[in-house]
Amino acid sequence: MPSYNSSACIKRTISSVLHQTYQDFELLIIDDCSSDATCEVIEAIGDERIRLIRLTENGGSAVARNIGLEEAKGRYIAFLDSDDSWHPEKLASQHDFMTANGIGFSFTAYYRNEPSGKQRLVPAPAEMTYHKLLRNTIIGCLTVMIDRTIVGHFKMPNIRTRQDTATWLSILKTGISAHGLNEGLAYYQVEANSLSANKTKMMQQTWKMYREQEQLNYIATLYNFTGYVYQAIKKRIS
Repeated sequence: MPSYNSSACIKRTISSVLHQTYQDFELLIIDDCSSDATCEVIEAIGDERIRLIRLTENGGSAVARNIGLEEAKGRYIAFLDSDDSWHPEKLASQHDFMTANGIGFSFTAYYRNEPSGKQRLVPAPAEMTYHKLLRNTIIGCLTVMIDRTIVGHFKMPNIRTRQDTATWLSILKTGISAHGLNEGLAYYQVEANSLSANKTKMMQQTWKMYREQEQLNYIATLYNFTGYVYQAIKKRIS
């Protein structure tokens, strides 16, 4: 879990992890040089399953997540940002789903909490491949669980935005599929000034990811981008 100036919300987020019905976990929190009381809030919780790593320079969420990936001791990796939360059955349901089916990469449906107060369920397709994800970037980072004995060790590209989708694409490009558990097991909080709330910036960053990270030519970028825009419009009117 990367954190940066999250003192107002991180206690709720941590609580959603500590109250999982599946209790065999470690919670790594990588603080990205916060200037508020984030670290004090974390330390006051006093749970031995929490390991706080303080960075001395602000490097962005990709840097923080990669340090977490390096430090993580477990077989399974799950992601959560400091303002989002999990359903109490999230880890248990997803772990059972993966072990029962020999899955290395899974994701779930999740609830998107809009600034207006509206809550919308984002469904999880049964399977996502590399080419499907290019046209429909539906995998929520807060829902992903990866079995490193199947997928292997991985890192996120050091880019400021869309590093999660770029990571899933790099994994899927190897031929592994991501399998969806269509249960709403996480809650994504959209802030009014966030990238997720700014559709124009989100589209710009997605185009940039296609061109620079995936190195798609113009025609392939345009083809996949039109699919991405179509899916984005479909979500908005559903």
